[in-house]
Amino acid sequence: MKAHDGMYIGGEWRPAAGPDAIAVVNPADEQVIGHVPAGTAEDVDAAVRAARAAFPGWAATPPAERAGRIAALRDVLAARKDEIAETVTAELGSPLPLSQAVHAGVPVLVAGSYAELAASYAFEEKLGNSTVLLEPVGVVGAITPWNYPLHQIVAKVAPALAAGCTVVLKPAEDTPLTAQLFAEAVQEAGLPAGVFNLVTGIGAVAGQALAGHEGVDLVSFTGSTAVGRRIGATAGAAVKRVALELGGKSANVILPGADLAKAVNVGVANVMSNSGQTCSAWTRMLVDAERYEEAVALAATAVAKYVPGERIGPVVNAKQQARVRGYIEKGVEEGARLVAGGPEAPRDQGYYVSPTVFADVTPDMTIAQEEIFGPVLSILRYEDVDDALRIANGTVYGLAGAVWGADDEEAVAFARRMDTGQVDINGGRFNPLAPFGGYKQSGVGRELGPHGLSEYLQTKSLQF
Repeated sequence: MKAHDGMYIGGEWRPAAGPDAIAVVNPADEQVIGHVPAGTAEDVDAAVRAARAAFPGWAATPPAERAGRIAALRDVLAARKDEIAETVTAELGSPLPLSQAVHAGVPVLVAGSYAELAASYAFEEKLGNSTVLLEPVGVVGAITPWNYPLHQIVAKVAPALAAGCTVVLKPAEDTPLTAQLFAEAVQEAGLPAGVFNLVTGIGAVAGQALAGHEGVDLVSFTGSTAVGRRIGATAGAAVKRVALELGGKSANVILPGADLAKAVNVGVANVMSNSGQTCSAWTRMLVDAERYEEAVALAATAVAKYVPGERIGPVVNAKQQARVRGYIEKGVEEGARLVAGGPEAPRDQGYYVSPTVFADVTPDMTIAQEEIFGPVLSILRYEDVDDALRIANGTVYGLAGAVWGADDEEAVAFARRMDTGQVDINGGRFNPLAPFGGYKQSGVGRELGPHGLSEYLQTKSLQF
């Protein structure tokens, strides 16, 4: 894999301030595929200064022109989709078809949606005798995770640019090569110098420096709830805005009368996708007592199709592999019934985890309460609809979920009572304009569509 040995700051690739480097490892074979510089506070400061200098000009750029620049970026990403997919597969380990369809394909869709929104969004409105202006917040510090490396970048950078903000990106250290490809695309698309800047590095150094930098007006972070708390505290001390997309423990509720086979098969696919490394994955399947054992048998059959190294890839690194296997061991220890998979590594090489299904999971078990972030499904039994709602809402998270009913009306009635930010009804399709974000400890703010754009705007009123 091609890797830059510098930072993208002020429209050019510059040498890093320090000599340290981060090895990028392919999780499928544990081989080093490249190195990127380990950014320091000095690198972050240079990037923030470049973004600060570029902000007045970019904020004053007409929205239609900003839209054109984002559209050009979308076109570059589309033209380089094969290279992007191969890079994601190499540093994340996802099967190439998934990398092509999701990791490379969805960001093009999202970037295109923001090109259209930038051109059509109402950045000012009349309200009585006032004119209300929606203006860019300023410099955005974007800190992105490794599980969807390009999608999470585009979901932050595109709306920030559409709003008129400038950006400093600190990507996850496990998947920095995809971020470097994005910086190349920014350069190729002709965005003005300093509008987008990239600093690679570890979270405890570069990420912390970015979150706490006095020149950053808003921090947008996606990752664990624990790290989100720390970033929120750092930003709060400076009265700085944050957008936090954090953990999840989403419920897949199958109501009596729903198409059980479809609901179970789609639910298993949802959990196994991206090796379970999806914050919004429906990791708790709730089934009524009468059809419970039938659902367990269907899930065991469905998960058998996910052969490690073929249809499902490894998890991102050795630490994550040990973490997920530890949760599987905890499930067995606490009395859950193992119906597929288990803690044993399914392959001798690579950070693989056996696709695992637990039955007889109770709501108080660790595997029913904590985010595992691996290919592990827990199936829980409920007695009636009110019991199902109690279980679905019974975690500290509230990011996503699904409801299956005999008809949409029944499913929607249940979904309205769920404490979660996004619910798929009877297999609803992905919508790049729908707001995504959480209730409770799943975060603050929303991404995607016009709600995602509004995160990067602040409000001014002029009275006449």
